[in-house]
Formats: sequence, C-alpha cells, structure tokens
Amino acid sequence: MGLNIKEIFTAFMVLFAVIDIVGNIPIIIDLRSKVGHIQSGKASLIAGVIMIAFLFVGQEILKLIGIDVNSFAVAGSFVLFFIALEMILGVTIYRDDETNKLTASVFPLAFPLIAGPGTLTTILSIKSEYATENILIALVVNVLVIYLVLKTSNRIEKFIGKNGINIVRKVFGVILLAIAVKLFASNIKELF
Repeated sequence: MGLNIKEIFTAFMVLFAVIDIVGNIPIIIDLRSKVGHIQSGKASLIAGVIMIAFLFVGQEILKLIGIDVNSFAVAGSFVLFFIALEMILGVTIYRDDETNKLTASVFPLAFPLIAGPGTLTTILSIKSEYATENILIALVVNVLVIYLVLKTSNRIEKFIGKNGINIVRKVFGVILLAIAVKLFASNIKELF
C-alpha cells in the first residue's frame, strides 16, 4: 500500500486517544510518588516494543494460548478498574514493595497503562483498515509523545500543584473507571 500521511495521522490520533497519556498524568505522578523515580526511557521503550510486537504477532499469540481478543480486553478492564478505584477512593490495592519499585516502569506503567488491552485491541482493529507501515509510524510517534510526557511529569506536577493533582486524579479516576466499564461491557457480550 505504501506510506499514506492521512492513514498515519488517523492511526496516530486513534492510538493517542486510546493510550490517553495526557489523561494518565495523575496516575504517573501518583506512581512516581509511590516508587520514587520513573524511568521514562525504559517505560516508553518497553511500551513501544509491546505495541509493535502486538502489531505483528498479537492475534497469533492470543490464538496460540487460546485467548481471544475479547477475553484479553475483559481481563485488562479489571486491572484498569482497580487502578481507577485507587485513584478515586485513595486506597492502595497495588502494594508497593521492593520488587514493585524495581518493576514500576513495566507494571503498571508500560503495561497495562500505556500498552494496555484497549491499546492492543485498537492496534488489532486498525490493522484491518490501514497499512502496517503507517500504523508502525503512528506507534513510534506516540511513543515519542509518551516519553516527553513521562519526562516532564515533574514540571507538570509543579505547575498544577498538590490540590490540583488530587482533583485531577479523582476526575481521571472516574474517567478511567468509565473506560474500564465500557471495555468490559463491549467485550463481555462478545464472549457469550
């Protein structure tokens, strides 16, 4: 098919909306306060590798282990649901012990927050509409945006302030909860 600027832009916008890195800023700030430091480069790279790998072999991997895309999305909706509850209620469901401090860049940041079931399902969906090379470029540009947001989350936190972050965190917690419920509802009916 070849490179198509319109396809690249559309795929970028769809993935940008689903990844919602700007909406995830409160979660990133909260995670950083729990674990101390987020490795922006490592988290972005791992999320990028997961998304690119899923673009090429996602459906085959799920078929190989006997999981369909809908089951994958329902499982991911539970993870998002619990992250949202933490944000809204101010409780800690995800315990932060030493191993979590070491793996915070991978779980829950790179997966499932950035390269989550919504993102991976979207990649599979747009693959049927757009050329793979155009989706690949859109993914790489999204990873660069993710890196910039992760790298500047300190400045964003200072700009918004503690009270601002608490308010934004609760608002985005409700939004994340709604996304989790929608992801669950739209995929659970496909299972039955």
